[in-house]
Amino acid sequence: MTVSTEGSAAVRPVPPSGPAAHAPGSSKSSDADRARAPRGGLRSRGGLLLLEAAVAFAAALLLPLLARGFKLNPLNRIAQVSGLAAIQLRFALVGLLFIGAVVLAMRLRGGRHFDLATRLAAAALAGLASGFVAAGAVVALLGTPWPMFGLNGDSGRIVEWAHAVANGQPSGSPVYPPMPLYTLGYYAEWFHGGNTAYAFKDLQILGAAAFGPLVYLAWRMLLSPVRALAFGVVPAFALIDSYKPYSQTVLVLLIPVLVAMVVALRRSGTEGWRPLLLKGAGFGAALGVLFLTYSGWFLWSAAGVLFAALLYFPWKTGRLKGAAFMGSALAAFLVVAGRYLMVMLKEGQTTKDYNFRFDNFTDPAYYLMWRTDMPGKVGDWPPPGEFGGVGLFALVTFVCLGAAIWLGLRKPLVVTIAAMFISAWVMRMYIASHMYETQTVQLYTRTNNQLLYCGLILCALVAHLVSLKLAERRTATEAAQSAAPAAGRSGFPGREGAVIGTLCALLLLLGTVSSSMSDRYMPAQDGTYRILPWVSHTIRQQDGKCPKFAPKGECSKDGDQSWLSYIR
Repeated sequence: MTVSTEGSAAVRPVPPSGPAAHAPGSSKSSDADRARAPRGGLRSRGGLLLLEAAVAFAAALLLPLLARGFKLNPLNRIAQVSGLAAIQLRFALVGLLFIGAVVLAMRLRGGRHFDLATRLAAAALAGLASGFVAAGAVVALLGTPWPMFGLNGDSGRIVEWAHAVANGQPSGSPVYPPMPLYTLGYYAEWFHGGNTAYAFKDLQILGAAAFGPLVYLAWRMLLSPVRALAFGVVPAFALIDSYKPYSQTVLVLLIPVLVAMVVALRRSGTEGWRPLLLKGAGFGAALGVLFLTYSGWFLWSAAGVLFAALLYFPWKTGRLKGAAFMGSALAAFLVVAGRYLMVMLKEGQTTKDYNFRFDNFTDPAYYLMWRTDMPGKVGDWPPPGEFGGVGLFALVTFVCLGAAIWLGLRKPLVVTIAAMFISAWVMRMYIASHMYETQTVQLYTRTNNQLLYCGLILCALVAHLVSLKLAERRTATEAAQSAAPAAGRSGFPGREGAVIGTLCALLLLLGTVSSSMSDRYMPAQDGTYRILPWVSHTIRQQDGKCPKFAPKGECSKDGDQSWLSYIR
């Protein structure tokens, strides 16, 4: 295997693949992948990525399918705990099977298939983790055909608008992203006879399940399998959402896609014309699809991405090719999303958000935890911290932000994410500073999610960059030992042990995080997000009957409306 150093033509020999397989910020397959790939070149490497994708999506669907057979009352707390434990057990057993396959691959045939087993295990863990959250949603909605929150709030509006667009009518909001509405509308026509309400339940579950595989595959443009899992997928699970999964999914996909685009722009000056234009068009089309799905993150990120693009534009190596790359990306973006962009530019100026929520009454500098629009009973908020009101978690993220910039100052992977963090922070404060004057909110609190995700990624990248430095030191040590065998063995452990140990740690971490994120949607009448599935069990079905586990067998047209008392 070889490890390529970003921005350098130097290649250093190291032992076969492992967590350090890719250089940070590489938009192409690394030299490590090229060395390990079977004969057949690019087509074989593409086949391996397709195999990873197939394993990830299959793993994501496994746990939700198994959860459908659980026999329990989702409104009973003991049943909820039992359901979470049952999902956790299946998650751990399947995950251990994949890790066991990696161990076997290490020991059999001289480790010839170790890298393939590692790829598939990393992809499977990404899918299993989001499948866990989807399975939690299945348990929360057992016995009711309604989606979370039924026809109330955002859920009700999305169901109504999707029904309208599926029947050739305009939606209730021209600025609302059209992709979720058309997807729901057509899915309802194909599988639920046009019933967008019942269809939305399926898409909430499927959307949560697809979260992990999509994030993993996006980060595979930049990192090796284990690193994509550890440094891309794990931070994303702070944001996974089974109520409206598409908005958070767009955020966690947008960041690696934009970073990969900046990396490709940096290298465009030396690319051939055909791959250059195809790459640009591919990035533009992908961004267009994301924009049609949820556009808010583009606003928060725009200034930071523009800064990174200007910084890494090939001013010296090929201005014309750089301009052609950006031109092809812009053209493809406009083909896919130009019509919606024009609507946003026209209607967005007059669309005002007057809905003040819980977070609009808290310190605007606090973003590390979002209590959602329905926080329930809350004590001191933000939680008091040890250092001037700031907690240890905040201090760690700020230190890591500085350390990431220090270690990766010349790497577009780090600089672009840091610029997006700063861009979202400035936009947040700009909008919040005008809140009193305009009496509008303009969704500025949604920047919480982008700030948190970018901060977590930068923390993970510190470990990534440090591990690359250690790998370089190990390479130098082994080279010295080869020249002078009497020098003794290196103090660094084998990479196979590092891969297996990392996968075991990530299995436990992802299982714990996924259980926590599933638990916050277990039905309860407490004013938090738990009220969303609770309401779903209290709405009369379209056949006039109550859902199977309706409290005391009672239900109504609108369901339990006690959640209104928790909205400030």
